Amino acid sequence: MARTDTRARILEAATDLFGLRGVDAVSLDVIAAEVGVAKQTLLYWFPSKDDLVQAVLVHTALQLGVVIQAAIRSSTDDPLDRIEAVVKAVFRPAVRRPSLLGLIREVSRLSPALGERFSVELKPLVDRAVIYLQSEMDRGRIRRADPRLIAALCYATVTGIATEPEVLRTVGWQTNTVELRKLRSELLAFLRAALAPA
Repeated sequence: MARTDTRARILEAATDLFGLRGVDAVSLDVIAAEVGVAKQTLLYWFPSKDDLVQAVLVHTALQLGVVIQAAIRSSTDDPLDRIEAVVKAVFRPAVRRPSLLGLIREVSRLSPALGERFSVELKPLVDRAVIYLQSEMDRGRIRRADPRLIAALCYATVTGIATEPEVLRTVGWQTNTVELRKLRSELLAFLRAALAPA
């Protein structure tokens, strides 16, 4: 097995474990055991847990960026269609790998330094979204508001709904494919109504 395969397997296992159990609940020993390597091997690639968490966040942010850019490129010119394409693109990997959204939820629970690294990785994507929203507002194709706040509210709505299954279960939502599609559909309708020009 190639040496980089070991690093990639560690990153994948850490992503899943951090996303499902929480960063604080997962030790390096648990990750090493999951990958089937000695803890020293893990420490060779990632000298500390903070280094591993940071690498997982950077890797996740890069993956998220690729997915979002692909959705934007494949959508129509209509801004509401583009926003819908992005939401669907973000939901798709979350259905296949729920730990990704769990990891995004974990960002708010991390130390400021680790959370900042994730923010730095996402900043170019957020900046492009804000510029895009402003240009669409200027064209009258979406409701006029502060584009930074609209971007933040869209992010909070999507990640809040997608990463807090306990809240959804409280209102009777069941975790299955049919309910997830219904959730996505309602979320898209909500965002369309909120962003449609007045």
